[in-house]
Amino acid sequence: MQRLSLLSAAEVQQQLADAVRRKRKQMKLSRAALAEKSTVPAPTIKKFETTGQISLRQFILLWQCVDELERLAALCKPQPAKPRSIDEVLGL
Repeated sequence: MQRLSLLSAAEVQQQLADAVRRKRKQMKLSRAALAEKSTVPAPTIKKFETTGQISLRQFILLWQCVDELERLAALCKPQPAKPRSIDEVLGL
């Protein structure tokens, strides 16, 4: 059963690609330079930045070159439960 979301998987993929591209440009890295640094081929980086399509492993290799892996790992940590009723929100 899928959870309800305001975002589609494709939208999130593109947001991740946009984030990597933005960080790469902030670091003044060309795709070729990022490819050398990350071991992900430049054509794969181009495809990822334009379509959002990439393997998880290659995404992680790119991410560790432009940001901290701990930020990704934090997504896997348990989150506090969300309130299920207005009473829980109000603390009643």
